[in-house]
Amino acid sequence: MSWLARLACRLLPLALLAAGAAHAAEPLTIGLNLGQTGALAPNGKAALLAMQIWVEDTNAKGGLLGRPVTLITYDDQSNPSLVPGIISKLLDVDNVDMLIAGNGTNMVAPALPVAMQRKLTLVGLFGLDVNSEFHYPNYFSIIPAGGEHPKEAFSAGFFAMAASRDPKPRTIALVGADAEFAKNAVDGARAQAKRAGYKIVYDNTYPPTTTDYAPIVRAIQATNPDIVFVGSYPPDTVGMIRAANEVGLSVKMFGGGMVGLQSTSIKTQLGPLLNGVVNYDFWLPVGAYATPEALAFLKKYQSRVGESGVDALGYYLPPFAYADLQVVGEAIEATHGTDQAKLADYLRSHTFHTLVGDIKFGPNGEWSEPRVLEVQFHGIQGHDIEQFRDLKTQTVLFPPALKTGELRYPYSDARN
Repeated sequence: MSWLARLACRLLPLALLAAGAAHAAEPLTIGLNLGQTGALAPNGKAALLAMQIWVEDTNAKGGLLGRPVTLITYDDQSNPSLVPGIISKLLDVDNVDMLIAGNGTNMVAPALPVAMQRKLTLVGLFGLDVNSEFHYPNYFSIIPAGGEHPKEAFSAGFFAMAASRDPKPRTIALVGADAEFAKNAVDGARAQAKRAGYKIVYDNTYPPTTTDYAPIVRAIQATNPDIVFVGSYPPDTVGMIRAANEVGLSVKMFGGGMVGLQSTSIKTQLGPLLNGVVNYDFWLPVGAYATPEALAFLKKYQSRVGESGVDALGYYLPPFAYADLQVVGEAIEATHGTDQAKLADYLRSHTFHTLVGDIKFGPNGEWSEPRVLEVQFHGIQGHDIEQFRDLKTQTVLFPPALKTGELRYPYSDARN
């Protein structure tokens, strides 16, 4: 054997080893759509930053399966019709290793049929009971509105507060946008109202493109309801709040299912107009939620906000966006890959320890137990952010274990 052949024999194992190392270092790609523009942009931008922090934390520990993690995201513009096309691009052009659903009911809902068609395991973020009609066994939801009836769990705190009054309210108005989320939220509220014996005096939808909400509020006021439940996304939430103050809505409770009031930018924008509103929330730094892990994440998140326009406090969506990838990452590690059936089996059968507490999935991929907060705004003066940072202007009313104060009632008085 010539010296050249002998050298080649010596170098070949090294070359194969190097090739194997290069292959092992190929990124593990996770793809999703996230609204960076449009109605859901405040939440989508916050979710993306939280997910980027998870990627950095994970890669600092060696990645997943010994591979660095990379996120591939596209702006869905808060437009449900764009979601199927983005998913096709992620799967067929980008060839992502793992697909997860974007943020919000209206964005998760159009992703589910695509996942079913391709037999994918899909984890959705803040999709309210989107699997209630499909019953797809490989769908899993990161949202505290869980249990056997997620739509009702979403507004359970609102109705618990109404039931605590003496005398109890007797009439209710239901209103929401003609869109997936609002329909689900109002469906849950309607079921509870009927079961509790409320007389429904107003039950209507409005187009998501509505810009003038004063006529809607006047129509509600004309029916003289005791309480008003609203299912809305950020633009119409702002419109309804402004209209309620403009018209001088005189009811005992107002709010319930208004997305957007959890975002710092909307809180500071509306300021005192929020006073008296009773509404859902998913996470605030109170009680058992304020763990060292959660507070450390928020400190890192808030240090990265700068002038980016991302939600300055990050109390609402970011902890769940981080937890979303904690769940997905653990499942990938535990099953040693991205085999969709194995991932689904693992997700169904394990409890996940996350930034937002323990998560166990039950029927339809929802959380086995709901953990939705009900809060009330009060004492807001001006538009300063600090009054929202320390929760001086927000009282947690529900659940009892996290309660920080009493309901201010009725709304018409609490608003002033």
